[in-house]
Amino acid sequence: MNYLFKALNDETRRRILELLKEGDLNAGEIADAFHISKPSISHHLDILKRAGLITGEKKGQFVVYSLNTTILEDLIAWIITLTKNNKK
Repeated sequence: MNYLFKALNDETRRRILELLKEGDLNAGEIADAFHISKPSISHHLDILKRAGLITGEKKGQFVVYSLNTTILEDLIAWIITLTKNNKK
């Protein structure tokens, strides 16, 4: 879960997630939305993948990234259990 919080703690990574919410994109398409280097985008994508927030699938020359909402659903469920346990 530490990877998840690390991934969500960065504005650029949160913006990447917002982009992928609209649909699947390759790294070049993602990089076009930012004013940072492509290696920096690759680093952010790697962190998001390690956290399980995105998946990457090789399609021809490109890796196409998709949002993985399952991990977010698990996080929300966990947070809800915390709030329920604290109510007495």
